[in-house]
Parts: sequence; C-alpha cells; structure tokens
Amino acid sequence: MRQAITMAIAAALGIAACDTARGDATARKVDPKADELLRKMSAALAAMKTLQFDAEHAIEYVTKEGQKLQFVARSQVSVQRPNKVRSDRIGPIADMTLYYDGKHVTLFGKRTLFYATMEAPDNIDAAIDFARDQLGLDAPAADLLYADAYKGLMENVQSGTYIGLEPMGDRMCHHLAYHGATTDWQIWIEDGAHPLPCRYVITSTDVKGQPELEVAFTRWDTAPNLPANNFDFTPPPGATQIPFVKRNAEQIKEKKL
Repeated sequence: MRQAITMAIAAALGIAACDTARGDATARKVDPKADELLRKMSAALAAMKTLQFDAEHAIEYVTKEGQKLQFVARSQVSVQRPNKVRSDRIGPIADMTLYYDGKHVTLFGKRTLFYATMEAPDNIDAAIDFARDQLGLDAPAADLLYADAYKGLMENVQSGTYIGLEPMGDRMCHHLAYHGATTDWQIWIEDGAHPLPCRYVITSTDVKGQPELEVAFTRWDTAPNLPANNFDFTPPPGATQIPFVKRNAEQIKEKKL
C-alpha cells in the first residue's frame, strides 16, 4: 500500500510539474510545438553520457563605423558527463584546445605553445558558468551542454515560434525562433527519432549592429569511443605556462546586465 501511495504521489507531482511548465510556456507566448521540440532536444542531449560533434561557427564583430565582420572557425567538441569537456578549435584567430577534466580548465595554444590552467568546479554546468564569467571562455554553443539545456535556453524568453521544416544538408530540421529582452535566438532541430541540434543562431539585440553568433552542427556521435586520456592535458615539450587573466567584478556585472 505504501508503495502504491508513493507512486500515486509521484504521479500527481509529475502531472503538476508538467502542467506548471506548460503554463510557463503559455505565459511566455511560446508555440506549443516549439516548446515540445525544444524539450525533446534537451532531454535527448541530457540522456547522452558521452557525445561528440563538429561545429562550424561564425562570430560577428561590429566596427565603430558599423561594418560587420565575421570570423569563422571550426571545432570538434567531446563531452563525458558529468564533468568532462574538450573543444579542439581551428580558425584564423586561434588554433587551440580547451580541456576540462573535472578539476581544472586548461587552454592550450597549439601555435604559441602557451597554456593556462585554473581550478574549476566539479560539474559541467558550474564549469561552463565559471569559464564564461571568470575567464571569458566558451565552447561552441555551450548553452546546449548543460544538464538541462531547456531551462537555460528559456531563461529570458518572452515568446517563441515554430517556423517549419527546412533542409540542413542531408537532414530535415525543425526551425524554431525565440525572442527575449536583449537576445533573439533560433535553433534548428533534426526531425525524426534523433532530435539533435542542426544549427543555432544568437542575435545580441542590445548591442549596436546586433552582431550574431552562428553554429552549424555536423557529425554527431552519440556513443563515441573516446580515449581514456582524451580530457587530460599534458604539456608538450617546449610548452610554457602562463596565468589566466581573470575578469574583474565590473566586467562580470556588465556582462550579466
């Protein structure tokens, strides 16, 4: 009987939580189909113990004259939950690898042979926040690596729209668009049994020129055979350690406003 009562309470709480979540989405004027697809994508990503993908990303910079410049790079990102991330980046500005081994964040420049290491929190969510806020570092589309990507993505959303199915390479992907107070973003989610991200675009509407970050995802591997030392950094011969330049309190405050 106690087991039956416990299951009944759990079921009731589950229904209540689900109804509350749907109510929040309605209050935000989010299309139910867009909300459902985003939840499915978040759940699919959270369920993967290990994953790997390639990301082609372009970040815009707006000059004083209002001209937009795009800087393009590509990365291979590997994740092992709950506390390991690696991002290998190649691009015109930097050719480097970001390591997070559950204890430290390390950034290694392959051209310069400089590296910096700092102690970090013991889980991916906290490590992403630490790297962003304290060090100004970010893996491509790190928003999607949180244990609950849906919660983070929806934090400041005011409205969301389902646009429709669109082709992305050899995949058909659902196009969703969201509007917030200072940021608009769009995401394309693969149709079918594997609701994985195809493309992600963030527009900073509170910045002059409204610069964008675009990330295209390819070569998803939901069960990669990663080497045991994949997330560990060992300085190569000739490498020089330098300190991280931590962001000061004013920079962090300005970023969060």
